[in-house]
Amino acid sequence: MPGIHHSSAAQLSLFEIESILKHNLKLNLSESAITKITKCRDYLNEKVKGTSEPIYGVNTGFGSLYDRNISKNNLKRLQENLVMSHACGTGDQVPDEIVHLMLLLKVQSLSYGHSGAQLETVERLVHYFNEDILPVIYELGSLGASGDLAPLAHLSLPLIGQGEVHYKGKRISIQEVNAQLDLTPISFQAKEGLALLNGTQFMSAYGIWCLIEGERLIKLANIISALSLDTFDGRMDPFLPEVHELRPQKGQVACAKDISQLLDGSELISQPKKHVQDPYSFRCIPQVHGATWDTWRHAHDIFMTEVNSVTDNPNVFPANDKIISAGNFHGQPLALALDFLSIALSELGSISERRTFQLLSGARQLPNYLVAHPGINSGLMIAQYTSASIASQNKQLCTPASADSIVSSNGQEDHVSMGANAAVKAYKVVNNVYRILAIELMTATQALEFRRPAKTSPYLEDLVNNFRLKVPFIEDDRVLHEDMEKALDFIKSVKL
Repeated sequence: MPGIHHSSAAQLSLFEIESILKHNLKLNLSESAITKITKCRDYLNEKVKGTSEPIYGVNTGFGSLYDRNISKNNLKRLQENLVMSHACGTGDQVPDEIVHLMLLLKVQSLSYGHSGAQLETVERLVHYFNEDILPVIYELGSLGASGDLAPLAHLSLPLIGQGEVHYKGKRISIQEVNAQLDLTPISFQAKEGLALLNGTQFMSAYGIWCLIEGERLIKLANIISALSLDTFDGRMDPFLPEVHELRPQKGQVACAKDISQLLDGSELISQPKKHVQDPYSFRCIPQVHGATWDTWRHAHDIFMTEVNSVTDNPNVFPANDKIISAGNFHGQPLALALDFLSIALSELGSISERRTFQLLSGARQLPNYLVAHPGINSGLMIAQYTSASIASQNKQLCTPASADSIVSSNGQEDHVSMGANAAVKAYKVVNNVYRILAIELMTATQALEFRRPAKTSPYLEDLVNNFRLKVPFIEDDRVLHEDMEKALDFIKSVKL
């Protein structure tokens, strides 16, 4: 929205990040951020002029080449060579939505004034964000330790007039964009390439996206499972508050309360029940969904600390006259959190697939595969196969990347987080869970028709009515792929 700006020196919340992306808000550096960036750069310039002592990454080589001193007349070339040589990404392209986040988070980190970037460089990154000039970046190549070196090198290439970008719906060279917008490449100064390449913005961008979408998935899982419970002729006993007072796990308590509110006013749930107990996929919804919610909160705290931090190396402290080489770029906190979040979100899909299976099993006076004439019609039989396949793939994706480490840089970087691999896997898990929940919603709405004329709650009836505008009742077999895609679009866009 034109005229609305975000001060990148301020602490970002997840809500603010989501608002910036959702409403296409523009970034603007605050006066405080400009002052901090400028003071740090001026200090570093004077330091380079006045010392012959080796300062890692400023007048030395990188990684295991830290012992190679670089002459002052080669410092600019050193930084540009760093960016070009480290642009070793490969594989699938990083989605534009993630690249957009990477730009935001890199600006945020540089704005604290401990990295040594030029103001011109940070302002160019702001310009890229505001104008949707999105560098072409690749999924594979980062060990998540010395920062996200390869992905951030691709993010930084356009600054020096190299590489490609997505701009106005096309993949074109940055030279073409520079010509169109009358921009000239940035001339890097000492340490600047390292300030851009060291950092956790690739892992962090994926993590933030997964948190935003994960929060929606938790809400959707509660809503859809409530409808499944009702159409399965399930019991409300497991959701009563006195049960959860005996085991007051925060997520569990919140989930039980949410399900109770979602089913308030349902005719179906208040009917007398023939069954004393429900299967775990219904009875234990609060315990399973609630545990995912608790894990989400843990990951949220880790990532919000990260995106409001300085994660490059070395760290510059103008006020203390210190340049300290350390390890804030190491992605271990993020790798562990991403693996944990992947497992937790995968469980939403795992239990959802089981509810789909139960609804299709012919139990509790529902027809097999939820069609009036099974045999000639297969109904939702193979939709459950698809759900099971996706749930199984998620289990494979949840093998923890953070448990691995491979020595790199000739032994200098001898323990790495593999957080970038954890990030890409988490992204895939989130998208998979959306598809599993879409299939459960198709199944639950189909089952509801066999419970008529009884109604579910007013809230859920309204949801079903809106869903039916996209996906009609399945009377006879048809190509369900199309229904599944429409169901997926619905749950991604419906207002919760």
